[in-house]
Amino acid sequence: MKAYQADIAKFEANDTQVFGISVDSSPANAHFGKELGLTFPLLSDFVHRQVVKDYGIYSEAGGYGTRATFLVDKDGIIRHIEQGRTAIDPTGAYDACNLLTHKKAEQPEQ
Repeated sequence: MKAYQADIAKFEANDTQVFGISVDSSPANAHFGKELGLTFPLLSDFVHRQVVKDYGIYSEAGGYGTRATFLVDKDGIIRHIEQGRTAIDPTGAYDACNLLTHKKAEQPEQ
């Protein structure tokens, strides 16, 4: 999360909204976000864990969502996924955002 915060300007320059989702409670997320100085929202999937289940990153045995980064475009299409330790580093997500932004800019207006 700290790395995403450090690179937040890069994402904003590509018209990208960054947010985090965890299976922790809203108060726990608020405390965590404040502790790290995050300016992007942290959402809670605490009660039903539906988001982590829908995105296929829920560990039934552990009761938690595994670490992952999803890049979802404005049409709701997943364009990039990183799971595990690489999801901590925002480089892949930023590169994917940058690529999508440039592809969109190259497309003729309809």
